[in-house]
Amino acid sequence: MELTYLRTFCEVAKWGSFTRAAENLGYAQSSITTQIQRLEESYGAVLFERFGRSMRLTIAGEALLPYAKEVIRLHEESKEVVSKQSKGTLSIGTIETLAAYYLPPYLQTYRQQYPDISIMIQPANEPFIIESVKEGTLDVGIILDPPFADPELHTQVLREEELVIIANTEHKFSQLSEIQVEDLAGEPLILTEDGCSYRAMLLKVLRHSEIDFKPSYEFGNLEAIKQCVVYGLGVALLPRIAVADDIQKQKLIAVPFNHPECHFYTQLVYSKKKWQSKAFIGFVDLIGEGNHQNN
Repeated sequence: MELTYLRTFCEVAKWGSFTRAAENLGYAQSSITTQIQRLEESYGAVLFERFGRSMRLTIAGEALLPYAKEVIRLHEESKEVVSKQSKGTLSIGTIETLAAYYLPPYLQTYRQQYPDISIMIQPANEPFIIESVKEGTLDVGIILDPPFADPELHTQVLREEELVIIANTEHKFSQLSEIQVEDLAGEPLILTEDGCSYRAMLLKVLRHSEIDFKPSYEFGNLEAIKQCVVYGLGVALLPRIAVADDIQKQKLIAVPFNHPECHFYTQLVYSKKKWQSKAFIGFVDLIGEGNHQNN
């Protein structure tokens, strides 16, 4: 409250008039009088004296004036710094696929816009990311899932990600335009780690269709999976964005996996209770706008 009184004090000192200060501040003159009286009570000194038709600072008032101006200046500066959120950390939880092949161009742009924000990427699976966002240990999550909804979270679908079966360039799948679940019968499968959403989908549809499948390898690293596929050790299900460069270099083939449950979307999630700083809003807007343009 004293900050308001100090503003009023500076305004009266500027104009030498309670009436003029009241007009500029939009207060009743009686309010100006009350604020100055309370400020004088706080400091235990008379701050103004009447000089003709105007008000003039006393010695005590003259001593207070530079401090009042500096307090107001520091308050305005602090509001600007806080509103810009020019310093701090933004924690993002996401899966390895999106951290490596989706996020980097957005992070580059974000760093240009908010150079003093530290960005922490937490690689994890979707259940961990969602729970961490709910608990507030992560600011935002970027997941790859079927359409997701939770009453505690804001969810924004960014884009659909095509899932493909990748295989060695000499594999028989190179003759197909799409892969049906039946085509995977007897094929050695190279799987992503447990907890991966599209791995869970693949195993579910294989079991539901009673397909005889052979899990041969399991890796938590995409590059390891791709190298094993290149060397003909099996086939794997991955998002196309993770293998786009390998396809272009003709290191492997990628054939769309066709199944009704194979619809996965990159989605942004954050808590409905999350305090949204300017830097946080800037990241959410950047991700949303970028994918809107891409679509």
